[in-house]
Amino acid sequence: MSIHFIGAGPGAADLITLRGRDLIARCPVCLYAGSLVPEALLSYCPPGARIINTAPLSLDEIIEECRAAHEAGLEVARLHSGDLSVWSAMGEQIRRLKALGIPFDVTPGVPAFAAAAAALQSELTLPGLAQSVVLTRTSGRASAMPETETLEAFAATRATLCIHLSIHVLDRLKRELTPHYGEDCPVALVFRASWPEERVIRTTLGALDPAIGEGERTALVLVGPALGAEDFIESRLYAGDYDRRYRPVGTNPRFPEET
Repeated sequence: MSIHFIGAGPGAADLITLRGRDLIARCPVCLYAGSLVPEALLSYCPPGARIINTAPLSLDEIIEECRAAHEAGLEVARLHSGDLSVWSAMGEQIRRLKALGIPFDVTPGVPAFAAAAAALQSELTLPGLAQSVVLTRTSGRASAMPETETLEAFAATRATLCIHLSIHVLDRLKRELTPHYGEDCPVALVFRASWPEERVIRTTLGALDPAIGEGERTALVLVGPALGAEDFIESRLYAGDYDRRYRPVGTNPRFPEET
């Protein structure tokens, strides 16, 4: 039976895909990252399901739970916060499952940066200001950053930065990003995006107070000129004279001037 890796979303229990919800509902075993996945999602589990918080477990113990369920003919819902494509530790689990010949599949989820952008009511890519979004982090105890992936290197592009797992090093972010973005560059700190206790702080690099991050664990730092900008050019996507495949110029009878 399959192990279903499911992106459980950023926090709100209803920010999960229908596929993810339905998979949880049919699996008699559920492994979830208790420190990050809200318990409200467990209400989707079927009655009598074996529910295991993996926060205190080692990788070996997690894989053993999967192996035992597979041998018993039971499907497993493996819940990770956000989306599984970044910082989920799914890769190392998949490698173990492949070695054991245990089938699995992956269901994407709503990533934290998308929930943070929604909280800010902001588009992260605005014409003329930013057309790229960089998802990055700083080195931590669990994983170091490759030498080539530095804040300065990303900042040189002036793209919108979404910096994860770094609320405790705001002094470093301020020091390394300001030379590239300038002191007036907008900064947004989104704590617990989509959770009931969500909190948003808007400031600039120059005014960023590193003390804001003291004692905090779950927050996303966004930096870039596109954050909350009002003075930007409009894209050509919906311009009346823009000829595109599904709306050739001159074909709209309601607006004959679009020719």
